Amino acid sequence: MQPDQTPPVSPRRIRLYGGVAVVVLAAVVATGIISRSNGDARLREWTDAQAIPTVAVALPGTKPLNATLDLPGRLEAYSRAPIYARVSGYLTSWKADIGAPVKAGQQLAEIEAPDLDQQLLQARADLTNAQAAAKLSAATLARRKTLLASNFVSQQEIDERSADLASKEAQVNAMQANVQRLEALIGYKTVTAPFDGVVTERNTDVGALINGGTGSGAAMFVVSDVKKLRLYVNVPQSYLPGIKIGAKATVSVPEYAGRTFPATVEASAQSVDVASGTTRMQLAIDNPNYELRPGAYANVKLALTRDVQPLTIPASALIFNNSGLRVATVGAGDKVQFKPVTIARDLGREIEIATGLAPDDRVIVTPLDGIAEGDPVRVAGGGKDGTPRTSANATTKTE
Repeated sequence: MQPDQTPPVSPRRIRLYGGVAVVVLAAVVATGIISRSNGDARLREWTDAQAIPTVAVALPGTKPLNATLDLPGRLEAYSRAPIYARVSGYLTSWKADIGAPVKAGQQLAEIEAPDLDQQLLQARADLTNAQAAAKLSAATLARRKTLLASNFVSQQEIDERSADLASKEAQVNAMQANVQRLEALIGYKTVTAPFDGVVTERNTDVGALINGGTGSGAAMFVVSDVKKLRLYVNVPQSYLPGIKIGAKATVSVPEYAGRTFPATVEASAQSVDVASGTTRMQLAIDNPNYELRPGAYANVKLALTRDVQPLTIPASALIFNNSGLRVATVGAGDKVQFKPVTIARDLGREIEIATGLAPDDRVIVTPLDGIAEGDPVRVAGGGKDGTPRTSANATTKTE
């Protein structure tokens, strides 16, 4: 039995196998290098992508043109008369208490003024005396004139008597005027209502000392016409163009929950108060059933008229710094662009913009800290069709 003999491998085959192994090894190395290079490139792309901030944008929204403005106001009587005494004395009686309806000329109180009564008696006596002196002067002048033709009296004496009569008649006129003045004052001993209304104040009582003619201190009575009321509101300057004379409003008061009363803008102060930046406006309200009361607080809803439809954005979109009030938008090439704006109305969660924005501006809803002009951003939060949401939708989503 002869042993197996393995034929020797030829050098050529060895070189072939070695070449194949080298090729395989080179392919493995090349594949690893390419894979790592691709991974590094993807990592760099991912890192660069993460460095670009993602922002949510929204188009400016619109509000209906029949917007309203709610403001606090104060009701006042359409006519209000504080009544002071014209004569001094003591109050003997009063006829109308607070809340009492009164008619024009109706007696409210009676004042006893003995000093004034005595002054009137003296003035009448002085008038009688002056009339008697004038009558005597006239009779004397008439007798002297009859003697002038006989040269018993001179023309000088006639002239003196005529001047004396004119003086006496002037004194009569003065005394007569004084009597009439005191008689008019006597009429003020009876205090009357100046017009139909309601007694809203009574600040006196029987026996009280009355100081007439001063017009200071508390009035004896206050009579108010409450069939029609005035309502005063202070309107901010930015809303003045939207409120016209004759505009309609609705008024509500706390004591009548759920009820409203119609009112009409009647007058404007036509000036802006420097301290508050508001203009005072007057509204008129009919009050035939006396349900509303002077001095009461009221809430006024005014209808605003607009020539153009205003744009609104979320309040979070506003940026205020040393550059002023601005809004960040996404411009061409998805780069940040700041636009200065002015505010028309602050609606709380939304801001009504007066100038600075266009309807197609893509407003960044919540700008990131440190964002700068020209920074690239990635837009997110669009609708299914790829268009940005409106500001109303953006506000709802952030809530």
